[in-house]
Amino acid sequence: MLKKGWLLATAESCTGGMISAACTDLAGSSAWFERGFVTYSNEAKTELLGVDAGLIKQHGAVSEEVVRAMAQGAVARSRAQVTVAVTGVAGPTGGSRAKPVGTVWFGWSAAGQVTSECMQFEGDRGAVRAATVRHALQRLVQLLG
Repeated sequence: MLKKGWLLATAESCTGGMISAACTDLAGSSAWFERGFVTYSNEAKTELLGVDAGLIKQHGAVSEEVVRAMAQGAVARSRAQVTVAVTGVAGPTGGSRAKPVGTVWFGWSAAGQVTSECMQFEGDRGAVRAATVRHALQRLVQLLG
């Protein structure tokens, strides 16, 4: 990102800012980390990222449609050219048959291209959130590769 002069913004729900924290733990991150949006509630997703409330109602907050809108909203509402967005069910409650605990949707946007992916992680709340942070950043590095 430094070579291209790009900045990163995050849009986080289930991780509550942990991806931003992992990025800013690195010395020198101010050269490439622009901002983080913690949009835990549906209202925050709408107000801060511009995610259409109807999209959330139709597909649920934990969905491909919503995470893609989160990634796009983070670009639109920041100075960043690259974003990573996550929304999921970290547990121990909140899961369903269709979206069990450990279900996480990821969205990445780079240079106008949005990529999304769903993962299913095992373990308790802490394990799901830690795995989400790792996957979000590892895949970001691959996509920028």
